[in-house]
Amino acid sequence: MPAGDMKRTPTPELAARAGCAEGLIHRYFGGKSGLLFNIVKLHVAQDAATTIERPACATLEAEVRKLMEWQLDHLWAEREFLCVAFSCSVLQPRLRKLLGKYMPARTGLIAQRIRCHRQCRIAVDEDIQELARTLISVSFHFGFIQPAILGQNRKQSKLLGRRAANLLSRSLLTV
Repeated sequence: MPAGDMKRTPTPELAARAGCAEGLIHRYFGGKSGLLFNIVKLHVAQDAATTIERPACATLEAEVRKLMEWQLDHLWAEREFLCVAFSCSVLQPRLRKLLGKYMPARTGLIAQRIRCHRQCRIAVDEDIQELARTLISVSFHFGFIQPAILGQNRKQSKLLGRRAANLLSRSLLTV
């Protein structure tokens, strides 16, 4: 079921699609909002695993460009899910808090990949963290906000994200 459908679908229909009694959604999750919270929590955990499992690139500059590419594609593929999660987080503090932990966790994973490169000339850990935060923020803007929320041309947004990654990777050569 597309993520957007879950928001509009009544719990009896969700239960029917899942092949379970509606009462189980209420018993185990406390209703539809609890079910969504647990889906987001599972999704975040799975997302973290796929970031680390990807093979490393030969150079730090190539790694930065590849990380941006993965992020842009991933955010576009997850756009429906992200729209539902973020829109529901406005009214659900528990979900908002969970999503608030996502960016720092993702930043840590990206920073871990950057630190693995022997030719990493960034000696200060805060700079590595900032590079990771910048990658996440820029990719979120060009991979999700512009195309999915603002309805701007995805190909153009992705091209701008790639250009930003190229600028970041070139700046690493001067560090």
